[in-house]
Amino acid sequence: MSIAQGIKRLGVPVAAFLGVALIGLIAMSWLLNRDALRKAVEAQIRAVTGLDFVVDGHIDVSVFPGSYVSFHDVRLKGSDADDPALSVDVLTANLRLLPLLMQRFQIADVMMLRPHIRVTRAAGGLSNWTPFVETIARTMKPGADSPVSFSEIRIQDGELSYEDATNQVSENLGDIDLSLAWPSISRSFAATGQFDWRGERVDGSISVSDFLAALSGERSGLKVRVASAPLKFAFDGTVANRTSLMMEGTLTADSVSLRNALRWAGKPPPGSGGFGRFALKARANVVGASIALTNVNIELDGNVAEGVLTYANNERQTLQATLAADTLDFTPYVATIRLLASGDRDWNRQLFDLDALSTTDLDMRLSAANVTVGSTKLGRTALGANLRNGTLALSVAEAQMYGGIAKGSFGISRADAAADIKAQFQFIDVDLQACASDLFGTKRLTGRGNLNIAVEASGSSPFGLAQSLDGTALLTGHDGAISGFNVEQLLKRLERRPLSGGGNFRSGQTPFDKLNIALNFKDGIATATDVRVDGPVSRLTLSGTASVPTREYDLKGIASLTEAAGAGSFELPFVVQGPWDDPLIFPDPESLIRRSPASAPLLDAVKDRKTRDTVRSVIERLTGQKLAPEAPAPETPAATATPQSN
Repeated sequence: MSIAQGIKRLGVPVAAFLGVALIGLIAMSWLLNRDALRKAVEAQIRAVTGLDFVVDGHIDVSVFPGSYVSFHDVRLKGSDADDPALSVDVLTANLRLLPLLMQRFQIADVMMLRPHIRVTRAAGGLSNWTPFVETIARTMKPGADSPVSFSEIRIQDGELSYEDATNQVSENLGDIDLSLAWPSISRSFAATGQFDWRGERVDGSISVSDFLAALSGERSGLKVRVASAPLKFAFDGTVANRTSLMMEGTLTADSVSLRNALRWAGKPPPGSGGFGRFALKARANVVGASIALTNVNIELDGNVAEGVLTYANNERQTLQATLAADTLDFTPYVATIRLLASGDRDWNRQLFDLDALSTTDLDMRLSAANVTVGSTKLGRTALGANLRNGTLALSVAEAQMYGGIAKGSFGISRADAAADIKAQFQFIDVDLQACASDLFGTKRLTGRGNLNIAVEASGSSPFGLAQSLDGTALLTGHDGAISGFNVEQLLKRLERRPLSGGGNFRSGQTPFDKLNIALNFKDGIATATDVRVDGPVSRLTLSGTASVPTREYDLKGIASLTEAAGAGSFELPFVVQGPWDDPLIFPDPESLIRRSPASAPLLDAVKDRKTRDTVRSVIERLTGQKLAPEAPAPETPAATATPQSN
């Protein structure tokens, strides 16, 4: 007998058996007690959930070719009968075929089409799903004795709404597609799927190693993965909920833009700069609304730091941190802060955005070997930041800055729409050129010295702060120079030829041995109380004012040669006027004329009305300066008396 004939003879009885089975299934579909089947399925779902199972629509029962029971317009209600915890357009329970042939009704899996899940949280932490959780914890017994026969629940096109009136939280998840591995045999639970939240598609998964222990508040293994365009998040550890939620394990998170991730999560990001690429890995310990992170490795905008972090959300959000880094760059966070408007001569009048001061409390300690702030480079730095009740306090314990040491504090508090600023800083043995360039926008000063600043101001913009600036500043320097003019050359030339013309007053430099500048600020006006420049061959003294709002000088000074210059006593008054970055410096023309033997009589002749205009014109052509108009001499009684006749 050939193989083909053997297969043919074997196929006949197999076909006959399948035919008989098919006829039996069709017959059973007609003879099956559909009402008993429906009630058995309803009873099993009710036993699992602990909720009232209400069917408002029709019911479809099928045995062949598919074995299932479909309930339309289903509601699972708890204590709130008017607003069910779960409503489903179509709930389908797929049945196990072999038990069904023996008139035993066992659910293989459950599929819910377009379910709406409603979760409400009361003040005590209980929710409308608490009866469901308690029932599962009480009745669930994985294994052969389990009252639950099905091990999978699928959700398609679902919605979830969450309401927490106590914390004023309202969230909605849409287009939910989930597959839940239900613990009918093992003790584990897993859920995998996708959903929409705040306009972003989120892929998520959760795995609980001991589902019943977790429902009872006992310790259980927990793995969570969440991935979306703004943020990726993962946790691997344990969870317990005896008196409050407790979690312990490894936490990782990363985002291409932390600013976008915070905005997506409903947290307004601080400022308008930075907060881009972000990554975090730490050991997490969660107790209630507090999160403690240890062994932290955090990366933000290219800055990498290690340390500890603590976050709490009890009434107010509070963040505490102690971090250390090798290199930090704060440029992204200060790049958008513009004190000056376009042209670098006018203060910016754009209003401050102070909303970030009132959202979170902050207590941070930060140390770094190298710090960059714009064009400023700092060495080893230790600083602290404290933000509480809308008041920000920054303290610099010590920073290697401008080749020296910097210490101080800076405070900003919100008063309606204005910012109250207080600053106190000490710069010890610093490079004056770098310091003056960064702080005052001038590069005319070199040398080394000390600078003490104590100022305060109030305003809604940088211009408003400049108008209200009060305080003091003291600068002492040594072994440096002031560029822009050479006092020695100027004085020696003018001593020999007073009316030869000053030439170019704005070139060269004036070296000094000692420099002392003391300023008092009041309502934005800086008054020079003691300005002295002592050099090897020259000496300068200055008095007058400088306007902070308009950034202009109005100073008068006296320049003189010392005995070391090999000249007699020669003093030249001079004037400094104009903008800070490009002031005009010129000698007093009257003093030059008086020093010239040939021209001094001309100055007296100006007082004579008959020759005043002619002489004034000659003097102005010689000096290149306009002379101040002479005040009319007061008339004496003798000049106005009526002559007496002889």
